[in-house]
Amino acid sequence: MLKHLLIKRMLQRTFLLLSGCFFCSLTFAEISVNSLFSDHMVLQQGVTVPVWGSSTTEGQVTVRFNGQQLTSKVSNGKWLVKLKPMAVSKEPLTMEVFAEDTIRIHDVLIGEVWLCSGQSNMERQLGPRPPQKPILGWEAERDRANYPLIRQFYVPLKYAETPQDDVDGKWKVCSPNTVVDFSAVGYFFAADLYMQLEVPIGILFSAFGGTPAEDWTSRAALERNPELNELVKNYVETMNVGYHPKGQCVSGLYNGMIHPLLPFAIKGVAWYQGESNNNRAEQYEMVLTNMIKNWRTDFNQGDFPFLIVQIAPHKDMKPELRDAQRMVVAHVPNTALIVTTDCGDAMDIHPTNKKPVGERLALAAHALAYHGKEEYQGPMYSAYKIKADKLYLTFKHIGKGLVSLPQEEKLKGFELAGADGVYYPAMASIEDTTIVLSSDRVKKPKQARYGWANVPDVNFYNKDGLPASPFITEDVNEKN
Repeated sequence: MLKHLLIKRMLQRTFLLLSGCFFCSLTFAEISVNSLFSDHMVLQQGVTVPVWGSSTTEGQVTVRFNGQQLTSKVSNGKWLVKLKPMAVSKEPLTMEVFAEDTIRIHDVLIGEVWLCSGQSNMERQLGPRPPQKPILGWEAERDRANYPLIRQFYVPLKYAETPQDDVDGKWKVCSPNTVVDFSAVGYFFAADLYMQLEVPIGILFSAFGGTPAEDWTSRAALERNPELNELVKNYVETMNVGYHPKGQCVSGLYNGMIHPLLPFAIKGVAWYQGESNNNRAEQYEMVLTNMIKNWRTDFNQGDFPFLIVQIAPHKDMKPELRDAQRMVVAHVPNTALIVTTDCGDAMDIHPTNKKPVGERLALAAHALAYHGKEEYQGPMYSAYKIKADKLYLTFKHIGKGLVSLPQEEKLKGFELAGADGVYYPAMASIEDTTIVLSSDRVKKPKQARYGWANVPDVNFYNKDGLPASPFITEDVNEKN
């Protein structure tokens, strides 16, 4: 299309020169569409769908699609129309955008769109990336990935000092030839969701390895929070003395990889990040809560589902960070926690067992976004009571019941502490929907915790096969 426009402009200028009109005041409008609106895209069903772009001249731009025709006035070089909510379309449609020139966008589907974002464990593609270990079972997954109704829009890695308007990305149709470049977690999520819904699935793949959550948050949203505003000030100071990688800047990923997507219609977000906030785990609940609010506000589509993958076991990953993620889900509406205590690698920050992560994301999405009735989270600590020398724990998301896996094994990973705050391994037993803890070394228990280690050795699940999140009771009591 760009080549066509350039040739047209050259022919127009040549005509003027040959006709002697060196000083003619004629102008020719050139329109463009944000690269999100390109061949093979998926649009969100059932909601208003913004479509936008730019124009070199003032005037009007018209969008024709799926029986609708809308016109927008160009203002300050930009235009935007809002398509009325549409039903699912598995059949390819064509969108036309025209002023003087006409842009045609082919093979457009209507279904479900999710933003898959975070750092390296979301960024890691399905295919090989030496020297990282290969994704478990990637070759078999590649060979079966003939899903023409699943598409991915890749957002190039970019820090930007100011909010960007476009990323010049492209949509790719899922096939054995293309899926190796899909986010592994995003692919497993999309494939499982497709099996459940049987509608087109689009994923916006916007992830960057080694990045903290505040880089994904707008500067305005950080500055509105007094404590996080200090992050901005410190960030600027350390940038001035060269502590950050070249090009890294305050809110740089929000500017370069999220803002250009606004206000594309999405169903929700799958978020896998946290490792780069590990050394500031005590602040992470506030940082992530603030970021979720920021995205929901800026996308302007209500409190859409926000699915959070808990960081996997690793020798350097603190339990405080996992608990901060748990607390975000406990306090922020329409969120879910994807627990990965059985999907980690103590020696590899990039665990290769990505399929259960994607499947659990799809399960949570089905429950939060599509009114699915199945249990979608493992047991989540709720409250405790102390009776004599025992501590009784109650949980939410017990599903079909509480269990150890394998079932013949005793529960492990639970600890008790008395008034001195020293924790000791606890005997744990299941009594209906309650876990009862006791320890010969703690006669008067005051606190309990579970899976409280960088690499937790745990086996507590619900009978739906979903692992319980690590937790500590004292944090809940202090905050409530």
